[in-house]
Order: sequence, then C-alpha cells, then structure tokens
Amino acid sequence: MNVLTAFAPAKVNLFLHVGPVDGEGYHPLVSLTAFADVGDRLTVRRGEGLSLTVEGAFADALSGEGDNLILRALRALGADGLGLTLDKGLPIAAGLGGGSADAGAALRLARVLLDLPHDDAALEAVAAAVGADGPMCLRARPAWAEGRGDVLTDEPRLPPLPCVLVNPGVPSPTGAVYRAYDAAPRTADRPVPPADWSVSAVIAWLAEQRNDLEAPAVALNPVIGDVIASVAASGVDLARMSGSGATVFGLCATRQAAQAAAAQLSTAHPDWWVRACTLGAPDIEPRALT
Repeated sequence: MNVLTAFAPAKVNLFLHVGPVDGEGYHPLVSLTAFADVGDRLTVRRGEGLSLTVEGAFADALSGEGDNLILRALRALGADGLGLTLDKGLPIAAGLGGGSADAGAALRLARVLLDLPHDDAALEAVAAAVGADGPMCLRARPAWAEGRGDVLTDEPRLPPLPCVLVNPGVPSPTGAVYRAYDAAPRTADRPVPPADWSVSAVIAWLAEQRNDLEAPAVALNPVIGDVIASVAASGVDLARMSGSGATVFGLCATRQAAQAAAAQLSTAHPDWWVRACTLGAPDIEPRALT
C-alpha cells in the first residue's frame, strides 16, 4: 500500500458539564460524545521528511503548517518520510474537534503505512500529548469523557442519532470561552444514564442536560444564540451548542427529519455551513486509495 486515506469525523459533545478551574489551570468536565459521518479526510504517501498540503473548503482558515496538530502528532510519534494531504471539510474553531480528529487520523495512517508496532494504547498516549481530546478523537466512537476529557468510558448503548450540524462562520476560540465561563462556574456532575436507550428516550434525557459553555459563548458571539434559535425552530427535537462553539447541533427522531431541517436552514441562511448527518461511530479505518 503506497497511498492510504482515512476519515477524520466531527466530534459532538451531546452535553458538557464543566467544573471550576483547578489549581493546575484545567477544568474538570463530564461529557457524552459521539462522532458524525461528516468531517475531514486525510491522505498519506511516503515522501521526504514530513510535509502537509491543505485543500478543501476551509483550507484558507488554517493558520499554517507549522502549528498544525497533524504534524505535531506525527512528530510526537517519531514518524518521518510522509507526505500528507488534508481535505479540510470542517469549519475551524468550531467546537467539533476537527484538529484533534485530523491528528488521530494521521496517527492511524502512519501506523499502517510505516508498519509501526504501536498498539491502540500507545497511539492514545501520543494523541494525549497533543491535546486533552486527542484520545477520544483517535477512538472516534461514543464515549463518556471525564477528568480533563481524558478519562474515557465507551458507551456502546448510544444509538445512531439523526442530526443537523450548523456553523455560522464565526470562530469561537476555546480559551476565550473558558475565561468567560470562569466568571460563574458550575459543577461537573455526571448524570445517571438513561434507562431506555432508544433514540426518542436518549433525546429526552439529553434535553435534561446542558452545555455549560453555551451561555458564555453566546455572550461573546451573540450570533451563536441566533443559530440555536434557528435550529430549534427548524423542526428538530433538541438544539444545543457543541463544545465551545460555534457549531450548533439539532437532534431528530429520523434521518428524514434531519435532512428536512438541513434543507430549511440552508435555504434560510445560505451563508451558514449546514450538514445533515448521523452521530455514532463512523468508519475511520485507513484504506488503500484506489
């Protein structure tokens, strides 16, 4: 296999309970995360040194090759002799874990192409060195995240959730949102899981949870509040911001309802990024490029 490709899915925090900052400057959190069947795509081939080419709808928004999480992850792995191409389909600073998902895809691809001996635990250790959400984005399957987001418990009971993702095209920098949150912190409480894991019951249970970063993000970027209101009015069963924003997700009982909501939102707001999708555990395995 000379050329491999892998999918880097968007991460969605279905809820996000955040505690006050600790003595080391970190916020404890509890979240249930799932991954979308929309995202970026990374292709790798053997080359000289490490090189990265970025293309796609959001390529221009990346700040440059030097600080890209893909290259940081590969350097931490000790990988060399790889030429990579990133098709950037996800918005930047969007609360979707795009950079960490890209890094996770790079690690999976390097392991296969370079025939490295690293098992999943070894790759997760490298991913953790790049960022707190690195391990969960490397796994890219539904999980509870606790601690600093690095204590993971798989949640195989979560059903595939029809969803619409909406981003208004404004960045929502994580650091600024957390600093605004610190003015009135809450508790990182872990809710009792739902007794019924059907789609409708899970959505009803999620409606009882919250994203503690939503209010501070809206205060910094009021357009996020407009997006939440628009998504809520599009026929979805639950509208909420993901992560630190600015992306908002809407959960629906059926794929058809999610597609209808996406069509309505795209027509009403043609300048917004809108995608119907399914949240769960998408296929992330490296494949030979044909």
